[in-house]
Amino acid sequence: MTMPKPTDDDKKYFRSLAPDDPRVEVKPMFGNLGAFVNGNIFMGLFGASVGVKLAESDAVELRAIEGAGPFGPEERPMGGYVAMPGWFRETGEAREWVARAFDHVSALPPKKK
Repeated sequence: MTMPKPTDDDKKYFRSLAPDDPRVEVKPMFGNLGAFVNGNIFMGLFGASVGVKLAESDAVELRAIEGAGPFGPEERPMGGYVAMPGWFRETGEAREWVARAFDHVSALPPKKK
């Protein structure tokens, strides 16, 4: 399995999407980045692709948008995550989906250390 490397611009874009909330922690994950709330990941970066963990109804809605799809390695995509279309970078639509992911995951029990 090949792990794509994000560019500095990819990382900058990813960090710009993270909500301005003291509970949010952005940290490296397998050469990419993850955004966490209460120890649970709600947004990930895989190469240039940004994926979000959504409630099932939101995931169905996002998957129906052209360009959205599985997130992570092609051979083993991450269950429960949806890759946002790349064209969201130009339209700003990613922020709405990140907010939905943050709200969904922040309502989950904190991850035990």
